[in-house]
Amino acid sequence: MSSSLDIERLLSERVKDIETSGIRRAWALSQACKDPINLSIGQPDFCVDETIKQAAIDAILQDNNGYTNTAGIDALLQTIYNRLHSQFGWEFTEESNLAAMVTSGTAGALTLAFLTVLNPGDEIIVPDPYFVIYPSLARIAEAKAVLCDTYPDFRMTAERIEKYITEKTKAVLVNSPANPTGVVLTANEMADIATLCKEHGILLITDEIYDELVFSPAKHVSPAETSEDVLVVRGYGKTYGCTGWRMGYAAGPKQIIDGMLKLKQQTFVCAPSVMQHSLIGAFDVDLTPLIERFTDRRDMVVEMLGDITELVIPEGAFYAFPKIPEGLNMCGIEFTSKAADHNVLVIQGEVFSNLDTHFRISFAVPDDKLEQGLSVLRKLLQ
Repeated sequence: MSSSLDIERLLSERVKDIETSGIRRAWALSQACKDPINLSIGQPDFCVDETIKQAAIDAILQDNNGYTNTAGIDALLQTIYNRLHSQFGWEFTEESNLAAMVTSGTAGALTLAFLTVLNPGDEIIVPDPYFVIYPSLARIAEAKAVLCDTYPDFRMTAERIEKYITEKTKAVLVNSPANPTGVVLTANEMADIATLCKEHGILLITDEIYDELVFSPAKHVSPAETSEDVLVVRGYGKTYGCTGWRMGYAAGPKQIIDGMLKLKQQTFVCAPSVMQHSLIGAFDVDLTPLIERFTDRRDMVVEMLGDITELVIPEGAFYAFPKIPEGLNMCGIEFTSKAADHNVLVIQGEVFSNLDTHFRISFAVPDDKLEQGLSVLRKLLQ
C-alpha cells in the first residue's frame, strides 16, 4: 500500500541540507564489491584487548545493564580525572571550575558541545580539510562552520585562524592528530591557538580522538596543557578497537559540561552501561606494539607513494591525504572511481574539504592488503 503522506514536505530543512556521509557511501560500496582492498574506512583492524573483553562479559554477568548517571559511572570518571590530572594538572573537585563526562562516542560529545555553545547564526571555525561531521553539526545547531584553509601543509595555526574570526565567532575546533591528514600540531602551535582564543573570548574545542596514535618523534600536545578554557573531546573506539561500543568523554569548563549534561539527559540519557564498566582499566593497556605496527604502515605509505605525489607525511592517526598529480587532470571523484574499477577503495578529497585535489587513504588494514592497495594506487598515480 502506497503512502499518502507528502514526505518531502515533512522533512526538515536541516535534514535536506545534510548530505549522506561520503565515508558511509564508501562503506556501502565495500559491501557491494567482491573482496575489495578497502583503504577507505577508519575502522581499526585489531581486536579489543582480552582484559577489556572480559571486563565487558563480567559487567553483563554482574547485571550492570541498567541506566547510569548521565555523567557516567564514578569508577570510569575517576580514571578520566586521574589521566587529565597527570597530563594537564587539571583538578576535578567541588571547588574547581572543571568537570568531565562520559559520552556516546566522540561524535556524541561533539554533538552535545555544538548544541550547547552555538546559537542560530553563530560561527565556529574548523579546519579545511575537516572530519566530515564538523560542518553538519554546525548546520544541525543552525550555526555556520567557517572553514579555515590549511593547504598545502594542513597545519591549523593561530595566524590562519585569526583571519576568520568575526563578531559571530563562538568557538574554534582543532583536530590533532588530524583526520584526514594525519598532521600533529606542535606545542607552540597549540599554545598560540589557546592564547588567540582566550584573547578573543572564544571557546577552543580540541578533538583528540587519536591522541594515543602518534608516531615518534612527533608527540601529541593538547592546548589543555596551557589553558583551562578548553573543551577536550576524546574517545576509546579508535585507540582500543571498540568503535562499535560508542564510548568517549569530554572535559573542560564546568558550565560547558553542565550544559552538555542537560542536553544529554534529554537525548542520549547515558553512555552504554556495560561499555562504561568494561573500560575502567583501558588506560592500563600497553599500546606500544599497536603504535609500532601503525608506524610501519605509515612508513609503507610514504615509501610507496611519497616519490610520485605530493604527500604530507602523517605523524599520527592512521590516514594519509595524498595529492592527485596535476598531470593526471583528474579530480578526487574521478580518481577514486578509477581506483574502485581496480578494486581499491579510497575516499575523494571533497568529502573532507572545499577542494577535490586529494584523496584519503586509511592504513588501518592488514599489511598485505595495504601493500596490494598501494601498489595499485602507485600505478594509477603515475
